[in-house]
Amino acid sequence: MSPAHLSRHRHRHQLPLLLFLRHHRTSSSAAASAVSPLRVPLSHPAFLIWSSNTSVGKTLVATGLAFASLFSPAPAPSRFHYLKPVQTGFPSDSDSLFLFDKLASLSLLRKPRFPVLASHRVLRASAPAASAAALSLSEARPRDGGDSDFGMVDLGVCEERRLEGERSGNGDGDEAVSELVSETVFAWKEAVSPHLAAEREGGVVEDSVVVEMVEKGLRVGRRDGEGEVFCVIETSGGVASPGPSGTLQCDLYRPFRLPAVLVGDGRLGGISATISAYESLRIRGYDVVAVVFEDHGLLNEEPLMAYFRNRVPVLVLPHVPEDPSNDLMEWFIDSRGIFDVLKNIMKSSYLERMQTLLDMPKKARDIFWWPFTQHTLVSEDGVTVIDSRHGENFTVFKDDKSLNQMFDACASWWTQGPNASLQTELARDMGYAAARFGHVMFPENVYEPALECAELLLGGVGEGWASRVYFSDNGSTAIEIALKMAFRVFSADIGILPENSIGDTSEKQPELLVLALKGSYHGDTLGAMEAQSPSAYTSFIQQPWYTGRGLFLDPPTVFLHRSVWKLSLPAMIHNKSFEFDKMTFSSRDEIFCKSRDESDLSGIYSLYISQHLSGSRGSKYIGALIIEPVIQGSGGMLMVDPLFQRVLVNECQRQKIPVIFDEVFTGFWRLGTESAAELLGCVPDIACFAKLMTGGMIPLAVTLATNAVFTAFLGESKLKALLHGHSYSAHAVGCTAATKSIKWFKDPQMNHNIIPQGKVLRELWDFELVTQISSHPAVQRVISLGTLFALELRAEGSNAGYASLYSRALLQMLREDGVYLRPLGNVIYLMCGPCTPPETCSQLLVKLQRNLEAFHRAHGKPETDAVTNAKPSSRPTHIRSSV
Repeated sequence: MSPAHLSRHRHRHQLPLLLFLRHHRTSSSAAASAVSPLRVPLSHPAFLIWSSNTSVGKTLVATGLAFASLFSPAPAPSRFHYLKPVQTGFPSDSDSLFLFDKLASLSLLRKPRFPVLASHRVLRASAPAASAAALSLSEARPRDGGDSDFGMVDLGVCEERRLEGERSGNGDGDEAVSELVSETVFAWKEAVSPHLAAEREGGVVEDSVVVEMVEKGLRVGRRDGEGEVFCVIETSGGVASPGPSGTLQCDLYRPFRLPAVLVGDGRLGGISATISAYESLRIRGYDVVAVVFEDHGLLNEEPLMAYFRNRVPVLVLPHVPEDPSNDLMEWFIDSRGIFDVLKNIMKSSYLERMQTLLDMPKKARDIFWWPFTQHTLVSEDGVTVIDSRHGENFTVFKDDKSLNQMFDACASWWTQGPNASLQTELARDMGYAAARFGHVMFPENVYEPALECAELLLGGVGEGWASRVYFSDNGSTAIEIALKMAFRVFSADIGILPENSIGDTSEKQPELLVLALKGSYHGDTLGAMEAQSPSAYTSFIQQPWYTGRGLFLDPPTVFLHRSVWKLSLPAMIHNKSFEFDKMTFSSRDEIFCKSRDESDLSGIYSLYISQHLSGSRGSKYIGALIIEPVIQGSGGMLMVDPLFQRVLVNECQRQKIPVIFDEVFTGFWRLGTESAAELLGCVPDIACFAKLMTGGMIPLAVTLATNAVFTAFLGESKLKALLHGHSYSAHAVGCTAATKSIKWFKDPQMNHNIIPQGKVLRELWDFELVTQISSHPAVQRVISLGTLFALELRAEGSNAGYASLYSRALLQMLREDGVYLRPLGNVIYLMCGPCTPPETCSQLLVKLQRNLEAFHRAHGKPETDAVTNAKPSSRPTHIRSSV
């Protein structure tokens, strides 16, 4: 709305008699139950009209665009849809009515080529606004089960008119006509910011309801057949003005990410206001296609054009007459050429965007080499075109010319955790860090982002054991560094470090091995691969240098099957004297109970581990233990018995074997605690973190170490230092992102899933749904912990394991249902973020359960109960993704 202009020229009158009213109360629970994946049609151009402030002419621009669209000499009729989601000052100020009236007046001076069927609607208003429109609340009919004490009133269609055109027909319904729909969705009486008006008038509307209504408005704009369709959505106030709930409008409408027209300010101070508004939109991922503003004689366009450097067209409209009696007809006619140019810019940007989206799959297949992908199995139709991300959702382009919201259920390879609010915060803070620091060198230097990040790490995931932070770029590199640290401190502790021949490579040195678990995965770099057991990744065809420098133990696992948590022991551990009834648990919590340390099973584990560590290896030494605590991710989302890992850690530390926790996947609340070490009840000597540490926004990794590890590298010679690093060590942008994410995830005010007393996440996955899925005949096992839910499909032969394509049909069903995931062979997993509402997780489980049943009907086999003492029949090894 532009009050300064419109109030001078708008005829103040009451709205025509409305067709009906009904009270409507908007509640968060009702909104939540109605939430469905967003779908934005791209069959026609649709734009958001923003402004740098109030009173700069958004509605004038929208009216001018309607004039240019409906009054064009096009050979076919057109449709123009104007949507005003939020209106205050109603009914005295009604932007949709202003546009409706001005188009009617213009048609008397300049007839459109085709007749125009014009309609004006106000869908919902607060009770005071409805009363002000001369509507009696006593006539209202409440919704079923509604409450008439407060809320919004459903108004309905207000008025329809026929604007005669040059080709006016007889109105028999067969003639070619254009259409104008001018619509206000929510209206309040008081001419203040929407959040104040909504609060004062008892008509607060949740964001999800506003988004839902705008989505419906966009769908109404669709039109079959010939003729141009154009849709504009006018915001209220400035770019960062609050919406009805208090959310900034630039955040409220972000799920749509519609291209933007920014109405700038041509007045004194307008240059700064326009640039600030533009940057606020850009930092949130909006594409601004044009800037337009009223000429106030200050030549604001010159510095604005210099700032935009031809990236964004800048258009200048004639000065709006000051005389309130002026009906603006002459102004609109004189400005017609500018509006034609603006409309063509908008149309060209739409066509360019559509062509880009349509061309991307083929171009991607022609030039990309995707990781973990067999390209012969990916058709052009199988390429997912991602337009943007908002919180935990992708916006995916479909070939029906629409953008569809999909929940990123694989967390983009386990990196993602931010909700929409944190994503915006991270974008802003990272921009600040880039502007302040760019990139600066790290060795022997200090700067705030790196120092604050390191202090947070030592006071969080490293609390009580770590004293040093070593920065690197990704998880695999962090593992390489950890191995070097562990081998050094081990060599020093047992006296095999050649103190007098530092740097001498001629002398034969002892060979150091790692102790690791079968099914583990620690990255793709050469050293990290040596620390994992043989797998498809380490075969000669993938890694000809691989030798497997380690001792790899087969770990016991736990899983949920038919509503019961069960323990599965490998053959080498299974003890005939161990009672079978002790291989089940009454709850998941029992699995992590420290009282199990005194159990018979603890002794069995200790004996098994000791026997392997005491074996003769000649001149070879076990120089490090490396484990993924609790969950082996790429190994197929296997939950290793935490008792086994705790016994293993304690035994290694007793024998002075340094312990490395690979928490690249499990760290920062992924499993419900900030560090998986809290679940195990023991601490490492070295630990690696990445992925969620920065909120998944940018690569950064750290290796934390004890003081004993650090001191093993101290000496007089530089050759004794840790000679490892990379150019972007502790880069300021990454450290800033990590600092923000670490603080956000553990703050109960920001992350409502945090239980402050226990420093854990509340349960995110509905217990009833989880147990139901665990009992499904198509399911072999289930894991549910923290942000992770995983299931293994019953499969045999080629349908199981790394190369399995068995889950492809289920994968496609879920994607069609708005859930994006990548399987681990025949293992399907859902992964949310630390801030994801449990209600969202329940929706994901419901979709999984529904599609699982359909999948089983099409692909399932008669049920057999193969889960007894044996491990699950299909155990994928080291799988990040097989499809």
